[in-house]
Amino acid sequence: MDVLVVGAGPVGLTAAAELRRRGAGVRIVERLPARLPYAKAVGIQPRTLEVWDRMGCARAAWEAAVPMRGQLLYVDGVERSRLELVLPPEVPYRFAALPQYETERILEEFLAGFGTRIERGTELVSFGQDADGVTARLLATRDGGPPAEEELRCRYLVGCDGAHSTVRKQLGLGFEGGAFPEEYMLGDVEVDWDLPPGYGVRSTRRGPDGPDGPDGPDDDVLVCIPLPGNGRYRVSMNVPPELSAAQRAGDPEAGDGVAHGLDGGARAPGLADIQRVLDRLSPRPATASALRWSSVFRISHRLVDRYGEGRAFVAGDAAHIHPPTGAQGMNTGIQDAFNLAWKLSLAVEGSAAPGLLASYDAERRPVGEEVVGRTVRHASQGVQADPEDLETLLLREAQLLVGYPDSPIVAGMSAPGTRDTDGADGGAGPRPGDRVPDCTGLTTELVARPLRLYDLLRERDHVLLLYGDERTSGDFARLAARAAESSHGAVRACALLAADAAPGGAVGPPELPVYRDARGEFARLCSVRPPTALLVRPDGCLGARLHPPTAEALATCLARVFRG
Repeated sequence: MDVLVVGAGPVGLTAAAELRRRGAGVRIVERLPARLPYAKAVGIQPRTLEVWDRMGCARAAWEAAVPMRGQLLYVDGVERSRLELVLPPEVPYRFAALPQYETERILEEFLAGFGTRIERGTELVSFGQDADGVTARLLATRDGGPPAEEELRCRYLVGCDGAHSTVRKQLGLGFEGGAFPEEYMLGDVEVDWDLPPGYGVRSTRRGPDGPDGPDGPDDDVLVCIPLPGNGRYRVSMNVPPELSAAQRAGDPEAGDGVAHGLDGGARAPGLADIQRVLDRLSPRPATASALRWSSVFRISHRLVDRYGEGRAFVAGDAAHIHPPTGAQGMNTGIQDAFNLAWKLSLAVEGSAAPGLLASYDAERRPVGEEVVGRTVRHASQGVQADPEDLETLLLREAQLLVGYPDSPIVAGMSAPGTRDTDGADGGAGPRPGDRVPDCTGLTTELVARPLRLYDLLRERDHVLLLYGDERTSGDFARLAARAAESSHGAVRACALLAADAAPGGAVGPPELPVYRDARGEFARLCSVRPPTALLVRPDGCLGARLHPPTAEALATCLARVFRG
C-alpha cells in the first residue's frame, strides 16, 4: 500500500482522491460508522473550487452549493454595512455555501470513481515508521461484530484526523495556542424573514456600559449563513448558561486539553433556544422552523510546530485550528491536502526530487500561521483589524493571495541568460510561487468557442505554457521535449501564440497543442512578452518564469521538483 489516509472529512477525502487520481494506491479509514449530518464548515472559497477544478470535481460542488452574495451587518437592529462579495471578472469561481456533509458526499463519490471507498468504523490505534515505510495498527468495528485488529504496512501516512489527531500526538508534534472562553451554539434551521437571499447576516448588540460604548465588543451576536434550501441558514450564537459546557461539573475541555469543535456532552439546543436569540437579535421579525441539527461548540487556536515527521504528515485541523471567521479552516485544510497529495504521488512514483516532500511544511505551515493569526484577530477585533482596500480584503478571504514566494522548490528559479522577473510591464505578472490567474479568449482551430486558461490546466500535472510568436517560437518543440525528459513525462507543454502572431506552423511538431491568445488576456494578466515560458504547478501556482526560455534553465528549474 502506498498511502494510508486517516480521517474521511473534506481534507482526508481531497488527499485520497487526488492521490488515487494520480495512480497511487490508497486506503482511507474513518472511525465514525457513517457520515455526520452536520452543517459545520459551510463556506467554499473560490480557491478551493479552483483546486477541485484541477481535480475534475468542481462541477458537482457548484451544482449543489448556493452563492454567497455578501454580508449584512446590523448593530442594535440598524444596518451598519452591506458587503458585496464581488471578485475581478477573471476569477472563474465565486464564494459559495455548502453543508459539510454535502461536501463530503461529493468528494466520497468522486473518490469512489477511482475504485476506493472509505473504510468506516476503522480507527488508527498506533503506528511506527522506519526508513522504508510506516507500520500502522488499525482497529475495525463493523456490523456489530467484535473489534478486529489489523497491521498495515504503507509507504506514507497522512493524518487528516481532526483537532484531536492521533497522528499528531504520536508524532509528538507541538500544538501550541489557546482557547476562547466563549461558547456558541449552532443550528441548521429555516428562517422566514424578508432579508435578501444569498447574504450572510451578522447582528450584534453592544454593551452600553462597555469601554467603547456602542462601538465596543459584541455582548450578543447572531451569525446566519445561507444554505441550499428555502430560507435555510446555519445559525450561530452565544450559548445560554443552561447549555454551557463550562457550567457542567468536571468539564476538562477535552481529554487532550484541546477545546475545539462540537461538544457531544452538552444538551443540544432546541428550536426554542434558537428562537429566543432571533427574537432578541434578528433585524427583521423572524420565526425559526424545521430544525435539522444543533450543537454547542468551542473554539481554540493552535498550530503545529511542523507539518510532519519522516513519512508521516498532518493536514487540516490536525495541523491548525482557529475561529471559523471568514470560512478559512476547511478550505485551508483542503489546500493542505492537495499540496501534499501531488508531491506524495511523485514520491510514490519514484520521480520526486530529494527535497520535494520537505517543501510541504515549508509552503503550507506559513499559510497556516497566517490564517490562524488573521482569524484570531478578526474574531476579537473584526475585519478592521487588518485595514486593507476592499479588493485586497476579498481576494485574501477568497484565498486567492495564497502563494509560496519563499518556497525552496520555486525560489531563485532563474538561470544565466534568463530574467524570470522580466515582464511586458516591468514584472507586474505572477512571480514564482504566485497563483497563475485565469483568463479567457484562448482559441484553437477545433474548438468553436473561446477557452479559458484553466480549461488547458484541468486534470493535468505540471503544464509548461510557451508564449511566443512566429519569430520566437521555433525552439518550443525542443523545450517541450526537454521538459518531458526532465520530469519523467509528467510535464505537458502547450504553445500560446500572441494575438498578433502570424498564422502558420512555426511552433513545432503537430503533437504540441497550439492555442492563440486571441484577446490578449493571457499576455496582459500574466505580463508576458515573446518568448516566455511559464511552468504551472498542479496547484495552479507558478513554478518558474523564464524569459527568454532555454532548455538548460528549464531543466534546472525542474530539478527542484523531479529527480534527475
